[in-house]
Amino acid sequence: MFSKEERLCSRSLIEKLFNGDSAKSVMSFPLRVVYMTENRACDGARVKILVSVPKRYFKHAVDRNRIKRQLREAYRKHKTILSDTLAAQDDGKTMAIAFVWTDGSHRKSAEIEHRVKNLLLRIAEKLQSV
Repeated sequence: MFSKEERLCSRSLIEKLFNGDSAKSVMSFPLRVVYMTENRACDGARVKILVSVPKRYFKHAVDRNRIKRQLREAYRKHKTILSDTLAAQDDGKTMAIAFVWTDGSHRKSAEIEHRVKNLLLRIAEKLQSV
């Protein structure tokens, strides 16, 4: 299940994620992922996420909400990829991730799930190499 603890709600952390120099970005069309790690004590979930579907691409809230639901479900299915990687490092790091949609057309859930899994695997590889 995708719990409230896993949602990125802190305004300061979101600003740091998008404006900070420590954040990294990975792209797999139609998704862009912005992420960063921090040396913080884990207060709940090790990985916190934010899902953004801009109004520029989908004018109707129904369409934006559908894409968000698909992204959250795809992340929920594969979130262990990152949490296991962070747990294996055992250095107390937490991670903030933002999924940003960058296309104006709908995609099938299977395709979105494939993209999300691909992105999470790429982020996990980068974390292991550091």
